[in-house]
Amino acid sequence: MLEMKICNGHEDWLHARRGRIGGSDAAAVLGCNPWMTNVQLWRYKTGKAKQKDISDKEVVKYGNNAEPLLRRLFALDFPQYEVLYEENNIFFNSKMPWAHASLDGWLVDKETGRKGILEIKTSTISGATSSLKWRDRNGNDVVPQNYYIQVLHYLMVTGFDFAILKAQIKSEWNDDLRLQTKHYYLDRTDVEEDIKYLQEQESKFYYNYIAKDVRPNAVLPGI
Repeated sequence: MLEMKICNGHEDWLHARRGRIGGSDAAAVLGCNPWMTNVQLWRYKTGKAKQKDISDKEVVKYGNNAEPLLRRLFALDFPQYEVLYEENNIFFNSKMPWAHASLDGWLVDKETGRKGILEIKTSTISGATSSLKWRDRNGNDVVPQNYYIQVLHYLMVTGFDFAILKAQIKSEWNDDLRLQTKHYYLDRTDVEEDIKYLQEQESKFYYNYIAKDVRPNAVLPGI
């Protein structure tokens, strides 16, 4: 059963997610998070280490300030969806007691009633290497792997039918600033096998390592 809780402020929200695996954690379970290893995640979830507060970083503050504006723009550009949001939201699913999901927004298709997830990202491309996050070597648009896994996690927890990732991408070349907005649509039927795999891996990580307080072997990212 799916339950949504609206927490009483940021501290209550932090407490509600303690020990559980969230969307931004999911990629670390698979060794696909560029900023956090699976061992670091285990240390955070078992209370052996405290995760660094990065809320004062300029890129984080920019993303937080841009999010409500981008959500409003999405509602204007896609009137076929009802766009819903509550501050400090957190979703729990009784079938997955190890997991939680905090969403940038959730959607209802006005014609079909299908429910979806809205995920908002802001990203800055300052060189050829960082541009590969959003394009493959053949120049095709792709969703960065850690963001893709995050969206899969939200689909897993909520059971919703689809997800839309709205990305505002800033490119800075020789003091020239360019903005691009892209939308990536994922239908649950197309990614069901990936969701199932992620659920299995998260369950193993939680019950074999977090719950038992056993350090996992490091999962190295692919080269």
